[in-house]
Amino acid sequence: MNNQRIVSSSAIPRSIPTPPEQAIANDSQPLTTSFDANLATAIVSRDGASGTPPTPSSLNGDNLAISHHSTPSHKGLAPPTLNNLPHVSLGPVAHPHAHPSSLATALRALNEVPEGATFHEFPTLPSNDSPYTKSISSTAPASPRIPPVRQNSGSQTPRVRPHATTLSIPGMTRSLISPDGKIADRDVAAKLVIIMVGLPARGKSYITKKLRRYLSWQQHNTRIFNVGNRRRIATVSSPTLHRKESSMDMPPQTATILVNGAQPPESPARKNDQDDSAPKPMDQSAKFFDPNNEQASKLREEIAIDTLNELLDYLISGGGSVGILDATNSTLHRRQNLFNHIKAREPKLGILFIESVCKNPNLLEANMRLKLSGPDYKDKDPVKSLADFKERVKAYESAYVPLGDYEEEHEMQYIKMTDVGKKLTHFGLGGFLSSGIAHYLSSFNLSPRQIWLTRHGQSVDNQLGKIGGNSELTDRGHLYSLVLYKFITQKRQEWLVEQKDKIAQASFPPVPGDQSPPYPDLSRELDEKNFCVWTSMLTRSIQTAQHFEADEDYDVKNWEMLNELNAGKFEGLTYEDIARTHNDEYRKRQMDKLHYVYPGVGGEGYLQVISRLRDMVREIERIKDHVMIIGHRSICRVLMAYFMDLTRDDIADLDMPLGMLYAIEPKPYGIEFHAYKYDEQMGWFNEVPGYKPTRTVDRSA
Repeated sequence: MNNQRIVSSSAIPRSIPTPPEQAIANDSQPLTTSFDANLATAIVSRDGASGTPPTPSSLNGDNLAISHHSTPSHKGLAPPTLNNLPHVSLGPVAHPHAHPSSLATALRALNEVPEGATFHEFPTLPSNDSPYTKSISSTAPASPRIPPVRQNSGSQTPRVRPHATTLSIPGMTRSLISPDGKIADRDVAAKLVIIMVGLPARGKSYITKKLRRYLSWQQHNTRIFNVGNRRRIATVSSPTLHRKESSMDMPPQTATILVNGAQPPESPARKNDQDDSAPKPMDQSAKFFDPNNEQASKLREEIAIDTLNELLDYLISGGGSVGILDATNSTLHRRQNLFNHIKAREPKLGILFIESVCKNPNLLEANMRLKLSGPDYKDKDPVKSLADFKERVKAYESAYVPLGDYEEEHEMQYIKMTDVGKKLTHFGLGGFLSSGIAHYLSSFNLSPRQIWLTRHGQSVDNQLGKIGGNSELTDRGHLYSLVLYKFITQKRQEWLVEQKDKIAQASFPPVPGDQSPPYPDLSRELDEKNFCVWTSMLTRSIQTAQHFEADEDYDVKNWEMLNELNAGKFEGLTYEDIARTHNDEYRKRQMDKLHYVYPGVGGEGYLQVISRLRDMVREIERIKDHVMIIGHRSICRVLMAYFMDLTRDDIADLDMPLGMLYAIEPKPYGIEFHAYKYDEQMGWFNEVPGYKPTRTVDRSA
């Protein structure tokens, strides 16, 4: 009897269960489908012709045809099924009737192919037609998908173990508990308390301000809590009566009603009342900081804990991510007390000690010069102030214990900076914030230099009002590039002369009116400074730097990370086009430009630009040479926000028109800022006195 494939003439609908009697009959023999026959035809052809590729209609259609097969005969080979193909394994569930003998029979049959039979390579199926990429539809009636219920599969309920403290970057990461990518309030272990350590005039406040600016620019909520600010108020009143924000590192300002543009004169009666009720301030000379002064020491400890509590409130319940405690914290006793107090209130919080050490006498002199103009010595005789300040430093030195063995024995993570970035050592850093801070601190330098920032010259797309693109400069744009080169070359020479004059006139202690630059790196020849010109990879930016490229005294480099914000599928459109054809997207961007991301391939938002400029900012901080960045609107906005310490609400709406040129000089106390406006008729730049960043009047830009 010839064995042959018999296909049932009646198909069983997939939605109807198989009758019990038929299921019993089928149990006696293995099942194959019409798909098996098609597959076998494609593999083996008795006449040597390749078969047509199988059509997996039986898997995706409405009906499934069932057939039976028997053992192979001596005349030919029964088509192999998916279940007995040697290279296909569907597992035990897919082989309910599989038996070792059936596999052996199939393999013997493959070796007994009659003479003349030809094997042909199985034709490759398109990925979208392959049955292996498609799942068989359920036979159950359609029903809504039920999402999984959130649960805890761990051994402890509720969860006790702290959650993972992996990298969180607003705009680049998101999770269920942090859809905006910021450190979630639940992730207390990812938050950080930074405790500064060091003697006076070692640059602690300089470090804390730069850290706060950088972390805030990275969209991590960060504040400085300065113990000295609270001390100055507490010594003239009860420590518990001063206003809560007194420890914040911001100058307290009082609202004043102006009369005809001037402050009104204070009445004599009011002045006398204030004089009579004013508390007598406690002596804050060097004696106040003597460790043997028990009353002052107790007050200083109380003020430190009071300030720390304010910091912890900010982190635990105030939405903060990083709190910086700015004080000397120079003894083991003080640091251990602070550590214990933090762990008692919230044991999951991260704690990082940062110590600033100065060994360079020039750096110490520069820091002392700044201290003499600070709030403790303002408007006082500089010679007497310097003598008193040195006595204060000696008082601290008598009890000072630097970071080191004790912290390492007690597993306390720390970073020690020497001469503001000349040398950096750290121990036990844990968490992405601590590691990122160490990387940022390693880029510090106090070298005098200028940082210039401008947009490219006018491009063809600017003229047409289109966003994005890669158009060339117009004639007006080429003229701007020439004037920019001439102006920068002249200002570079003027700056060199000015710096040398200040060095020649410097004196210490400073005399009234002394404007000496407080830089320790003045021994280096200023003439050796290079001038870097950085552009994006886009044509309009590169063409604006063409005259610098032709001058060997400038170093020009193109950076992809300086490219304009990518507008995705809106590249090449005007804002009017977007408002007309994609009004919903236009309105979403208007409501929140900072978090908005352009749709389409490569589309970006301002948070993505901030993320890709992170390494650029570190490089700008690291180099000691002058640098000018010829960027684009979004690039200039983001960089200006960093250097000018602007809030996140200002970044996306900062006015950044064509033809503006900005000069930034980093200083130990902040920055020196100048703005210049391009005068096309005069062919030059004019300084804008008293310039302050403002919001753009064009809400679409």
